[in-house]
Amino acid sequence: MLKTFDSRQLAHAPALELHNGGWVPHAEKASRSEMIATALGALAPANDFGMEPIRRVHAEEYLSFLAGAHSRWIAGGREGDAIPYTFPIVRRRRLALDRIDALLGQYSFDASTPIGAGTWDASYWSAQTALTALQPLLDGAARTSFALCRPPGHHAGRDYCGGYCYLNSAAIAARAAADAGRGRIAILDVDYHHGNGTQDIFYADGDIFFASLHADPATDYPYYWGHADEAGEGAGAGATLNLPLPRGTGIQSYLASLDRALEAIAGFSPGLLVVSFGADTFEQDPISHFALRTDDYPRLAERIDALGLPTLIVMEGGYAVEALGRNVAAFLDGF
Repeated sequence: MLKTFDSRQLAHAPALELHNGGWVPHAEKASRSEMIATALGALAPANDFGMEPIRRVHAEEYLSFLAGAHSRWIAGGREGDAIPYTFPIVRRRRLALDRIDALLGQYSFDASTPIGAGTWDASYWSAQTALTALQPLLDGAARTSFALCRPPGHHAGRDYCGGYCYLNSAAIAARAAADAGRGRIAILDVDYHHGNGTQDIFYADGDIFFASLHADPATDYPYYWGHADEAGEGAGAGATLNLPLPRGTGIQSYLASLDRALEAIAGFSPGLLVVSFGADTFEQDPISHFALRTDDYPRLAERIDALGLPTLIVMEGGYAVEALGRNVAAFLDGF
């Protein structure tokens, strides 16, 4: 299995986030990927596939905003990370805005996803890491590969960031695989939180199937997306499957839902599978509430692997930093 990581992803260093009514140290820190890299050993560097695969997923005006947001924040006389505080939730539309405060709200959906001096570079190389890990699957040189992506991506939509995510690496890789002629593509999201950005990007696309196991959004972030009745629209009707689970879910209930998702994916007959893997399903994760243990992760992987599909695993969440490396290693060992 090819395992890919680019150290330029460490440049993203958010200091604080708004949580439970106060400012707290940001949970998505560089040490997450460092712990995983240490546990996995030798990792191949990322290659640069340029902007075009990213443009296939994200809007040009959003990319321009993201690349220049922190510079504009500093030019406006601010310090530290750029953080939004007002959001156009009614009649959201394209406007000729210039002030950075307005732009932050236009292209974000929460106040927990700050943009710092290194955010654009880290996000860019996160996407390139996923594209690099995808390549041997397209070439037929491997059946499984792992992209150690950071910051994560599955909450980022076509023209917005949120949930610690800026560029949607899993979506970028899935679109690149489809563009390379791999036919239908399936995305399986097994992060604790619903991958609302990925769902949004492909919601009307009948050629990319999205299945997600996640905490019930009635009780957990991102709240507004990931409910069981969301199944796609237009050409994508029926190509989205959401399986929300209650807090406290353990391995047996989780496996039952995973089997439902895998059955649906098999019925879709994809040519390639992208797995958005979050280790925040771990029982000791500080911001999540499932009850999976380290020795459960190979069991998940074995079931996914049994599909027999070329499979790209893209790293998403997981915030029990001390256990993160061994949990990721355990998952990969199941393939």
